[in-house]
Amino acid sequence: MPANYISSIIYDGNVSKRSYLSGLPVVRHLSKENKLEFSSNVTFFVGENGTGKSTLLEAIAVAYGFNPEGGSRNFSFSTNDTHSELFDHITLIKREYARDGFFLRAESLYNVATSIDEMDKLPAFGPPLINGYGGVSLHKQSHGESFLAIVQKRFKGKGLYILDEPEAALSPMRLLTLMADINALVKNNSQFIIATHSPILMAFPDAEIFEFSSDGLRNVSYKDTEHYQITKQFMENPERMIHYLFNEN
Repeated sequence: MPANYISSIIYDGNVSKRSYLSGLPVVRHLSKENKLEFSSNVTFFVGENGTGKSTLLEAIAVAYGFNPEGGSRNFSFSTNDTHSELFDHITLIKREYARDGFFLRAESLYNVATSIDEMDKLPAFGPPLINGYGGVSLHKQSHGESFLAIVQKRFKGKGLYILDEPEAALSPMRLLTLMADINALVKNNSQFIIATHSPILMAFPDAEIFEFSSDGLRNVSYKDTEHYQITKQFMENPERMIHYLFNEN
């Protein structure tokens, strides 16, 4: 049985029609279905920009108790209060208690790193917080190195891990490394919910893929995703695709 710490989400249908959220395809879909179920240890949210995948991911994280800008449930820093109110309109159905958890956002990793450094400057009653992240300030590593340090050093297993666009921090080779790390954590009874544009990452075996579009939300197989099909077409004949894009005669 999958380690679904979150087995489904239920939407209350009460987002105001005056809110920008009501225009997002994902909210329109939830208004129709009221429920989204998870059936795998690894779930991907994929789709075009503006369809609401990161908005829903953030709402799930905040509803679970994570800091909107990222971190564990013990993080409380705030640099810019911009998260949506969608979390107020969803209920998380939980199958069991996760012993560990983290909301990892590539775009706000700098803020997480700063928060860790600032907390370590305070009077301590135990070892420095950074020890749980490999012992080296995340600011003293590259974006990709610090991202992987969190996954490899901080993620302990038996946890819920929510990742927002990890490909923004990682090279293709490092995405393969991340896939191996995810696999090890899944074997240790973990659940991942990931918003991504990466056709590499979404090839994770037996993952569940929800594709967001202007038509709503649908469960699709890997090779049926638009990301896979466009990437495949491009790699098979980049010259033809570029010729088409540039409208050459």
